[in-house]
Amino acid sequence: MAILQQPPLTESELEASKPLEIAPEEVQKFTETEWYERAYRGDVPQLTLRAVAMGTFLGFFLSFTNIYIGLKTGWFLGVNLTACILSFTFSTSLHKSGLWKTPMSILENTCMVSTASSAGYATGNSLVSAIPAMLMLTVTVANPGGTHKPWWVLGPWVFFLAILGVTIAIPLKRSLINRERLKFPSGTAAAVTLQGLYSRGEEALAKARVLGAFAVVSAVWKVLTDLQVLKHVDAATQKIERESLLPDSSKAFDWIKGLLPTSLTENARMFRTHSFKFNKETQTLDPWVKDWNFSDWTMRLDHSFVLLAAGMIVGVRTTVWMVVGGLFLVIFLGPHALENVWQNASGNWVGAATSAGKAWKEIGIWLGAPLMVAHGLTAFAGQWRSIARAVGGLTKKTVAAQSPYRVTNEQGTEVDTREVEVPTAWFIGGVAIAAVGLIVMGWMFMEIPPQFGALAVLMTFLLGIVSCRATGETDITPGGAMGKIMQLTFGKLIPQSYTANLMTASVTSGAGLAAADLLNDLKSGYLLGANPRRQFLAQAAGIVTGAIASTIGFFMLVPDATALLGVDGKDPSFPAPGAQQWKAVAELFKYGIENLHPMARTMIPIGLVVGAGLAALELAFPKHKKYIPAATGIGLGLILPFTAPLSMFLGAVIAEIAAKVNKGWAEKYIIPISAGTIAGESIVGVIVAGLNNTVFH
Repeated sequence: MAILQQPPLTESELEASKPLEIAPEEVQKFTETEWYERAYRGDVPQLTLRAVAMGTFLGFFLSFTNIYIGLKTGWFLGVNLTACILSFTFSTSLHKSGLWKTPMSILENTCMVSTASSAGYATGNSLVSAIPAMLMLTVTVANPGGTHKPWWVLGPWVFFLAILGVTIAIPLKRSLINRERLKFPSGTAAAVTLQGLYSRGEEALAKARVLGAFAVVSAVWKVLTDLQVLKHVDAATQKIERESLLPDSSKAFDWIKGLLPTSLTENARMFRTHSFKFNKETQTLDPWVKDWNFSDWTMRLDHSFVLLAAGMIVGVRTTVWMVVGGLFLVIFLGPHALENVWQNASGNWVGAATSAGKAWKEIGIWLGAPLMVAHGLTAFAGQWRSIARAVGGLTKKTVAAQSPYRVTNEQGTEVDTREVEVPTAWFIGGVAIAAVGLIVMGWMFMEIPPQFGALAVLMTFLLGIVSCRATGETDITPGGAMGKIMQLTFGKLIPQSYTANLMTASVTSGAGLAAADLLNDLKSGYLLGANPRRQFLAQAAGIVTGAIASTIGFFMLVPDATALLGVDGKDPSFPAPGAQQWKAVAELFKYGIENLHPMARTMIPIGLVVGAGLAALELAFPKHKKYIPAATGIGLGLILPFTAPLSMFLGAVIAEIAAKVNKGWAEKYIIPISAGTIAGESIVGVIVAGLNNTVFH
């Protein structure tokens, strides 16, 4: 297989490069064999020099924006939808200007998106989480700026993380995409967006118009709810504060408390917490009573449309269990955590949660993350036959004449699937290169003994399975939660080293995000009939660019730790909320797991047992899976603010009602509506975040 292809030039090549006449929604329903027979496009040009160049160019700048936004807000945004629309716009302009002889085809755009998303998303996560946390932990009175690891350490570290991530996704692709047909909502949305941009049929044009309309609406709404154009002076602090024209969320449920009987609001723990606080003056524990409302528990209505749209794709089963997980946290787990006071090794009295609004990240994570880990690993182990077949299908040991891996498509051409899927040798080679690089660098620069570096890589593969499955089912990659599992593990193994604690966790988080990103891109390509090998190569091509751009961006934005912590009473330029959480956990485990609250320690084995049990039920009763609680949904409900599960559930309900009222209309328009909404908000969200921190700062 030639690595680079020539773009389509002749009329016949242009005709062959047109989009599939089958909608992505229909391809989603195909079995693996049907996909090869009806959807796979064969050697139609997709991995061209111009596609890789355009993806590299876009990815370089999108990487800067993601580092910037990640350090400001803690969010790390997917860029595939942004990249596909920008690429279509630029390539169309280049063609109309005469600089390109032919327009970029839909499959070329698919490879371009893989390169851009790899550069813009898959390489920079650790630079907004573990690495700035490590910098903050080097701060002393004598050295308020802290000490950076040099660029020639961080750049290769980011590169090897991304290599590990994209290669561990290889054996998961056929299992999660071809066979289980997980939805990967962002990948699906990108495929539908591209299909709408390129198609010319009446129905396709109708879908494209709907997609465009909802993209405009969500983009305008994002400006109204997020662009901080208004300013006022806070009467108490005399500080200038900024706000948007419309609030980004509302306390839509607080009024319900007023309708409830007093006996309930005064006795229910979610409304009134009875606990103790340590009085430093008297050296005693004094009773402490705090009243809460629904909004204090993050039970607010999020005005953003993006999670609503994602929920429309994900569906009711998973999202309803996300809400169940969130309600369990609010009604039962969180209130108990607030009242569970314990004296830690430093002599301080602390609760398992410090406030209602932080319960999801202080106690929910220690139940939700282990639950998802146990479920994901048990489900993966239960599919060992499928995994063995997938690996076997990537080798050539079977005699060609007897091979069950040959499929004849509708054009009468025989397709050998072993020539299409990414080969096992690439997986082995990629993991070997990444593992050696990470183990050696960890040993030399990150205080990680080689044996623990090898353990970190092995655990990353296992936890990466969980991250990828969660992304496929809900479009949320729990990289932070999986990183906490690593921090917990290495807090026990290497308790005195915060550097080792953070950087082993960054292996799992960074590689997990890179793996999930590749699978999102492969899902998009799968729905459009693309060649997965060429998509993988396009993804790999973006890693070098992304590692360079994200490292440059990080050092430009964070010359020293004062940019993250502030100096002389001034607020920090980049509060880096994600990094602050990583820093807090590393400090907690510096002297061992014993510093973790006993209630949190109790939640870990409970989560493991529940997650494994739910996976076992799914394996034992596959035909009744829809009646079994969705472990991924419950886990995410526990580790996210309640606004996220609620928004996704409302989106799923809207889609379900639409399907009940008019099934044909829903099948035709729900995905374009969702894709347009996600695309509009994600593109404008990057611009708005930049304006908020420059023009309206």
